Amino acid sequence: MGRAHTRIRELSRCWPLSRNGTGSYAKDSGQVIVGSGSCGHEVKDLLGWVVGIAQRAKLSADQGVGRQNVGRPPIGDAEGVLELFWLLATTILAWARPRHDLVLENLLLRHQLAVLTRPTRTRPRARLRTWDELLWILARRFCDGWREHLTIVTPETVVRWHRQGWRLFWRWRSRSRGGRPQLSPEVRELIASMSRENRLWGTERIRGELLKLGIVVSNRSIRRYRWRGPRRTSSQTWRTFLRNHAHHLWAADLLTVPTVTFNTLYVLVFIAHGRRELVHVNVTANPTAAWVWHQLIEATPWSHKPHHLLRDRDAVYGRDFRQRAQRVGIDAIATPIHAPKANAVAERVIGTLRRECLDHIIIVDENHLRSVLAEYVGYYNRERPHRTLGLQTPEPRLRPVTGPIHSRPALNGLHHIYERAA
Repeated sequence: MGRAHTRIRELSRCWPLSRNGTGSYAKDSGQVIVGSGSCGHEVKDLLGWVVGIAQRAKLSADQGVGRQNVGRPPIGDAEGVLELFWLLATTILAWARPRHDLVLENLLLRHQLAVLTRPTRTRPRARLRTWDELLWILARRFCDGWREHLTIVTPETVVRWHRQGWRLFWRWRSRSRGGRPQLSPEVRELIASMSRENRLWGTERIRGELLKLGIVVSNRSIRRYRWRGPRRTSSQTWRTFLRNHAHHLWAADLLTVPTVTFNTLYVLVFIAHGRRELVHVNVTANPTAAWVWHQLIEATPWSHKPHHLLRDRDAVYGRDFRQRAQRVGIDAIATPIHAPKANAVAERVIGTLRRECLDHIIIVDENHLRSVLAEYVGYYNRERPHRTLGLQTPEPRLRPVTGPIHSRPALNGLHHIYERAA
């Protein structure tokens, strides 16, 4: 803008303009260029005058004419004339616009400038207040070109503000203007005394008695004001109960594994709840009740057995599995029907077996599956951290905390074991 004003001063020395008595500007020839009564031909003359200035400036620059060869002061380069042309064209467009549009544009621009210069302490950017958002919502409603003047936020932000305001408005319009009348203290005391004197009465029975007396009360109000009785003493939580019995509880479950020849192999898993340790894992192609009982005997050598064994209702265990287990001192508990979460520990370890091992290997036959599971069980019990155990391994052991760190593969690189050298 400073360069444009400089060009105007230079042009005023070259082509002096004089102000007449009507408030218009004219050249030396007396022709009116711009004034309060400007019209189409006056604007045309003004544009032709500016174009002539640009042509003369370009001709002077091409011929290399200096100040000493020109009788008039130099106009300048073509860039400066174009800046002057832009200034004059903007001024003409501003004169042609209605006054209320200019006032709205000035208001919106000044508001954004005030927001940007507002003190914000340590905030990296200005914070818009509720009244700022309301101003732009009104501008969106009453100003057609509001998007052209908006720079500090995007137009989509203003649309979101408008929708939020719409929701708040209808929430205010839809608010409750009254509600149910409050019960009198006498009715509250009557409800409490009825429930206190008749411990076997429920909410609907108390409501019926009140209707006999001509008192209409909802079930919700009766539940709110009825007598509750003394609170029961707090007891241990289920988490505490299960933790106290976890060391004497095992879980058993079976899973199926397909082979490369589309045969099905069955895997029986025994896991201890206390340390999440895989106690025993074995594979067969034909599971029977005798085979399952034999696996239980192998999993409990030297009287190393649980007090309770949690299992599902699979028919492979046999009908007399619980009676046979009781004779060796094990209480075999069957989970409810269609309740896999009742045996959640066994279900989770089966999911771990699939995600970390079986889903990444194509099993060839029974011996292949048995060797893979044996290697993974060793990795699971001795090296794999468990979240339930505070990221400790099921089989705790002392590990050095100093020394170089080495890694060795498990399951041929499917997992790696990291440890410090002694």
